[in-house]
Amino acid sequence: MTKTMSENFQYRVPEGDDRERRVCQTCGFIDYENPRIVAGSVVVRDEKILLCRRAIEPRKGFWTLPAGYMELGESIEEAAMREAREEACATIKIDRVLAQYTVHRIGQVQIMFRARLASDIRPGPESLEVGLFDWKDIPWSELAFPTVVWALTHYAESRHANGFAPFGNPAGTEKVTRQPPVPPQGV
Repeated sequence: MTKTMSENFQYRVPEGDDRERRVCQTCGFIDYENPRIVAGSVVVRDEKILLCRRAIEPRKGFWTLPAGYMELGESIEEAAMREAREEACATIKIDRVLAQYTVHRIGQVQIMFRARLASDIRPGPESLEVGLFDWKDIPWSELAFPTVVWALTHYAESRHANGFAPFGNPAGTEKVTRQPPVPPQGV
């Protein structure tokens, strides 16, 4: 009986490395598992913010910013523009990087931009509905992810600024972004 590809792999610390990796026991190939990059934007027209109600899991039915995984062969800006097209059939003009968030527990790095809406909008295949919201009308209790709240808050802090360093994870958010500690063996 021959082993399948997944049966050949085992987690161990390769020689010269400092952490466990997925290693093929037959040929020694190291299957690096690295974070995924998410690109998205806080898109604005006339001081109203574009939000999309998710038509897919996770968090189906909740509101989010247009964002998603970067594809091979595209720049981070191209990824953000593609996600706006896919989720809201929107054409956007990127202004600048707004923030960079790390969500350790799910292996994501999220790059969020400030952008202007340059077209009409309508729901794409990943959205139940889309809308432009005044700040006071944002459905805060129905936002899909903590990073959406962070990006909106960071946008509000910087919306009139032309020069600022990109924001990062807000202080005190470690419980949201890190995995719970692994208990010691035998406990």
